[in-house]
Amino acid sequence: MADIVDIAVSADSFNTLVAAVQAANLVETLKSPGPFTVFAPNDEAFAKLPPGTIQTLLQNIPGLARILTYHVVSGKLMQADLAKLKTVNSVEGSPIKINCIDRFEVKNATVLAADIEADNGVIHVIDNVILMG
Repeated sequence: MADIVDIAVSADSFNTLVAAVQAANLVETLKSPGPFTVFAPNDEAFAKLPPGTIQTLLQNIPGLARILTYHVVSGKLMQADLAKLKTVNSVEGSPIKINCIDRFEVKNATVLAADIEADNGVIHVIDNVILMG
């Protein structure tokens, strides 16, 4: 098996996420033993952001790191674990609303693929970038 970063790199649908993680200097963190639960926006999710948003974030590394760590939770939480919870606390510190009643949703995003296991946690692919607030 591979770690979270290696899986994201090899999947070829997380190019924007991988570039953002590299720019925010979070690669080593996400390669550490963890475990982590990552709500990973795919490239289409980043493409939905308003024009210029990604470039603005790449010029504001602390803000970018804050948004990225909002997509990460400490511990390995599979869909079955998350279904028992209403919220989880992100590594950034803010709560993330979870809804598994009709479909698996994380705040304003729908989970497209759940429970992708990695050596140091689990990835849930989401269709939107989740923003704090």
